[in-house]
Amino acid sequence: MKLSSPQHIAPQDAENRKAVKPVICYNPSTLPTVDVAAHKQWRQTAQKVNEICIAPRSAGFIEVPAGAYFRILSTEGPQVGDLNVWNAHNLDERFYSGKTRALYGTHLSTGDRLWSSFPHMRPMATIIDDTLDWYGFDAFGGSVHDVIGTRCDPYTGRLLSGDDYHYCCHSNLTRGLAEYRGLTLEAAEAVVHDVLNVFMCTGFTRDTGQYFMKASPVRPGDYLEFVADIDLLVGLSACPGGDCSSEHSSDTANCYPLVIEVWDPGADVRQEFTPSQPNEYSGTHGRS
Repeated sequence: MKLSSPQHIAPQDAENRKAVKPVICYNPSTLPTVDVAAHKQWRQTAQKVNEICIAPRSAGFIEVPAGAYFRILSTEGPQVGDLNVWNAHNLDERFYSGKTRALYGTHLSTGDRLWSSFPHMRPMATIIDDTLDWYGFDAFGGSVHDVIGTRCDPYTGRLLSGDDYHYCCHSNLTRGLAEYRGLTLEAAEAVVHDVLNVFMCTGFTRDTGQYFMKASPVRPGDYLEFVADIDLLVGLSACPGGDCSSEHSSDTANCYPLVIEVWDPGADVRQEFTPSQPNEYSGTHGRS
């Protein structure tokens, strides 16, 4: 825990230092624009071609070709999910939540993109529809679909409780990826990464700056939908925290399944779709 009071006396100009106005680090307005309206038009004629149902406290995996759409859907009750995304042909290229957060902010919604890890750093998927976009930020500073949390994991659980819990999101994704791709647990765990917390309602407390969660506003029928900017492998864990109103990393919360649907707008549309390209930085890092 943080110390309850400062250990050093404030300088005489402390208030002036605090009063300096902040500057946004990265200006996303210079990024390539997303034609959400065009995607919604193409989406209207798309056909559902695949679907998986993810049982509570487990993970599911599905592949989505570039130019197709995938929807994460709440079906039976309030449930959050931890989303991992990889290049379907190269698991070393995976979602980079930290840089995505730096570009867009703590929580994502329509028009925001999931960016990939270095050295690729390109859009992997773009949000085109979000039925919870009405939520905004509440009086506590909470909002939905965050990129500030990591994923519940057995290592932190062991540190805090002294117990081993095997059905947290990190373990679900690791175990599921190993089974889906025929990998060892060690190889799978090495590429499981920080997540987009789909439907989760989170923020930082204003007094201590601690990460908090509260009951998700998601209800059956709500969804978050993306277009795949490259060929994707999508992995989703149905979090053992359920709606994350009380705790996670245990079997005490009421949990419900989540569904991922894949919708194909057709070969003609996908042929016109241009997948995102790897970052154009030279990679020399100043060395000739």
